[in-house]
Amino acid sequence: MNIPNAVPAGPLTDIRQISPGQLSQLGVSQLAYVKGVLVNGAPAFAIHAADGTPMAIAPSPAQAIAAIVEHDMVPALVH
Repeated sequence: MNIPNAVPAGPLTDIRQISPGQLSQLGVSQLAYVKGVLVNGAPAFAIHAADGTPMAIAPSPAQAIAAIVEHDMVPALVH
């Protein structure tokens, strides 16, 4: 199958040989976590990148998920 603009695959890497730093970067640009928090005593929902970097606060889980999807990322809930 020929896919236009496809990037050729590089050499395979043994996942057991990935450094902790490399592992922490997997999914950083594609995955965001939603976590319930308190902001000034009121419930809110924090959006964090896969590496834990805070990105935004939303008033509801639905709005947090919508913001993540709007930015072409995959949401994940943290309990």
